[in-house]
Amino acid sequence: MLNDDNAGFTLPRGASGFFRPKDGPLPETDLSTFRTAVYAAARAVGGKVGELEDQAYPRTFHTATVLDDTGECVILCHAYHPWIAFAQERRDWYTEEFLAPPPWAHTFGDLGFTVLNRAQLTMPLSDVDTSVLTRVEWRAVRAYRITTLGGVLFNSWD
Repeated sequence: MLNDDNAGFTLPRGASGFFRPKDGPLPETDLSTFRTAVYAAARAVGGKVGELEDQAYPRTFHTATVLDDTGECVILCHAYHPWIAFAQERRDWYTEEFLAPPPWAHTFGDLGFTVLNRAQLTMPLSDVDTSVLTRVEWRAVRAYRITTLGGVLFNSWD
């Protein structure tokens, strides 16, 4: 599903990648479904899959690249919630370096992912319902000077 709703965003537990053991483990995004979506996207654009990299601590996301006639597009898949974002280059964390979803982004929505747009990802945290964030998460937000929704979702804090 392409999420074009620029209204507020409510962070669920685990959005930042942090969890408290007493609350139980975080949900996990189905990695095989993500891989299937990446290959479907590459076919849709007449391109090919570049690199696929699974999430590794402390990063909160998986990455993949699709290469076509226009170049390389980096796909970010949140490890704990089925959110997809797009970027120009691979990084360990993102704050505002997001791209608008390409025309073939619907392939992710077709497989149950929510594709976040650039306006949502660069939304100031003041416009986001952050009530679920713990003191530890707020400490990381301040320490890393995170000011956007995308910065909370696609991070590499430890």
